[in-house]
Amino acid sequence: MTALVDLARARAPGSASTSTTGSGSGRARPPGTLAPLAARADHVDASPDELPLVGEPGRLLADGAREVVVKDGGEARSFTAAGVRTVPARRVRPVDSVGAGDGFVAGYLSGLLDGLDVEGRLVRAHTVGAFAVQSHGDWEGLPRRDELDLIGLPDGTALR
Repeated sequence: MTALVDLARARAPGSASTSTTGSGSGRARPPGTLAPLAARADHVDASPDELPLVGEPGRLLADGAREVVVKDGGEARSFTAAGVRTVPARRVRPVDSVGAGDGFVAGYLSGLLDGLDVEGRLVRAHTVGAFAVQSHGDWEGLPRRDELDLIGLPDGTALR
């Protein structure tokens, strides 16, 4: 697997790849299992309980990752060579938490592809994650690009 990541990076310099470890698999994995793969990714996404599998942010950066994003419900932290940036999550009334993490990563990657800075990527990630938890299912509530600014509008706001 690490050879495939190395090949992809060689063919597309600057390309982004994300390692999402998915702690809900029910299978116990030894600490550090995904660290060699995560260190080869440009961008690594993990929750605090997944860090033992992929490695600590400082180590991943030293090994070659450009950015490590740690999402923890109430906030997300971006670790880069320039330092750590923390952005709080949006406060919404959740209906169903299924899909929150996937929505977060989708928002983050769309921000990365749009050239947003670290804070902009994390804000968009939280926005898409907030949309995801306000409906039932894992993708049904995900917004279109033109809906991103609708989050946080007061109930009953007229849209024209």
